[in-house]
Amino acid sequence: MQQNWSRHLRHTLAGLAGTTLAGLYLGYPLYGLTAGLAAYVLWNLYQIYRLAQWLADPNATDETPESIGIWGVLFEKLHKLNQRHLQIRDRLRARIDRIQESTNAMRDGVIMTDARGAMEWWNGSAEYLLGFRRNTDQGQYIYNLIRTPAFKSYFDAKDYREPLEIHSPAKPHIHLQIQISLFGDDDRLIVAKDVTRLHQLEQMRRDFVSNVSHEMRTPLTVISGYLETLEDNAEDLPAKWQRAVNTMATQSSRMEALITDLILLSRIETSEHTDSSTPTNIDSLVRQICQDARTLSGENQHEITFEVSGPHFLKGDEYQLRSAFSNLIFNAVKYTPALGRISVTWSTNNEGGHLSVKDSGAGIDEIHIPRLTERFYRADPSRHKDTGGTGLGLAIVKHALINHDGRLEIRSQLGKGSEFICHFPTERLIEGPTK
Repeated sequence: MQQNWSRHLRHTLAGLAGTTLAGLYLGYPLYGLTAGLAAYVLWNLYQIYRLAQWLADPNATDETPESIGIWGVLFEKLHKLNQRHLQIRDRLRARIDRIQESTNAMRDGVIMTDARGAMEWWNGSAEYLLGFRRNTDQGQYIYNLIRTPAFKSYFDAKDYREPLEIHSPAKPHIHLQIQISLFGDDDRLIVAKDVTRLHQLEQMRRDFVSNVSHEMRTPLTVISGYLETLEDNAEDLPAKWQRAVNTMATQSSRMEALITDLILLSRIETSEHTDSSTPTNIDSLVRQICQDARTLSGENQHEITFEVSGPHFLKGDEYQLRSAFSNLIFNAVKYTPALGRISVTWSTNNEGGHLSVKDSGAGIDEIHIPRLTERFYRADPSRHKDTGGTGLGLAIVKHALINHDGRLEIRSQLGKGSEFICHFPTERLIEGPTK
């Protein structure tokens, strides 16, 4: 480039010298120099005009403007730069087209929005599942097209650890699972998955458990009634039948407790989130449960304490809350050795309300903790057998808390006891009963 510039400068000076000599020969050297400078300026202006015309649309023709000197080199360099740009653009476009083709082949709906929710791109499955229209919905805010308050709250919260389940705004019979991921400058990648089949299967399971539980209750009540009659008249039975009757009565009671828990779990599972404005007095409710727990403790003489700090009124279903709290406190009584300590506390902070049930029992191995809230999961089968548990207590607690926008935290170590904490959001707390 330096050589081309030097050559161009030499040619320019040579041209000006030539016009000056020609003017000197005619007796007007100044006119000759002026004419040379004017010709040089006009020639450069013409080259600038050609450059501007070509840069306005460099792809209009495959031919590159030709020139001499530094202008010829400049046109050639710009042409090569433009060719490299076109090659890179074509490669990027091919990759984008391939990504879009593969995304359009997905059964799940995929939507890209900016940080404010303006829709930038979506695939064909999103059009089918959510009813988007490519010609009119480009640039629209997605929460104006998915008019579900839960989706708007989920979109704005930026807490996408758990997916959201909603009905399709275009096809209400379709049940969708929405998962959002952040990228770039808080842009959103939204994936909508059709989980209608899974939802239907889950509903069928719930209906089956509920119906079977109710159908089993009637014959079991009859059997239990006759067994109670036989127990009351045990002295009239042969000795070899008395043990059989007692065993059947015990197993009948366990079966009745299992059915009761199944019905309760089914009722809680099928309930929507509890938005009742009726306040529940946590202080009064838990004190009653603790008193029942002392009765359950009996000869074991557990030390059961309860402390309250902060607002103790919670919006929700008192029946479900009683079921959740009593399961936790009664479990602590069952699984804590005699003379053990059980402390129940209710506290509040900026994150919400928290009910803690802490015992001095044997503790739970940490490998079992993630699965404790599963139905019928038993961390210690022998212990459950001794205490007569159904394996549904913590599942009831989990679903009751979900219905109150809460969650269950479990802390435990072998030999150091266990602590179960119910967390509730601040929106559920109120200062006192409404008038």
